[in-house]
Amino acid sequence: MSPEILFQIHLVLGYVAWLLCFRAYIWPWLKAMDPLEAQRAIATLHSFRFFGLVFVLPGVVGHLPAGFATFAAYGDFATGLLALLALLSVRAGPLFRLLVVAFNLVGALDILIDYYRASQLGLPAVAGELGATYAIPVLYVPLLMITHAAAFYLLLRPRIGGAREAR
Repeated sequence: MSPEILFQIHLVLGYVAWLLCFRAYIWPWLKAMDPLEAQRAIATLHSFRFFGLVFVLPGVVGHLPAGFATFAAYGDFATGLLALLALLSVRAGPLFRLLVVAFNLVGALDILIDYYRASQLGLPAVAGELGATYAIPVLYVPLLMITHAAAFYLLLRPRIGGAREAR
């Protein structure tokens, strides 16, 4: 099997496995939570996206297509910083909500643009060049994208019983 096919299989199965896990365990837990606490949990996961800077750390990845690694690294870094700022502002009600919207918009767009750029630049065919970071797109990114969708849903769903804005 070609590296491109293996990478695509890994990516699809990463989504399938995370969607099954999310539906069975994570989503019922998030839906039952106070909306602020659910967004806080999602922000905590995304606060680790500073790890994406590893794409530009010399010696960690091989020769990735030009223009992929830098954009992916700094998109993740921006998302992680916004998620950390959201967590630091959790008691500031409207600011927390604004930062939750910001990190989810930036993060979801980053992932979508990274998928597009990876496809256009031929990354799947040279996926082995990701080296130790191979796990990021096939294991970590699917969970990140799923939680972005969940965060948007939670932001848009009607509030019942006057849920708290800040704690």
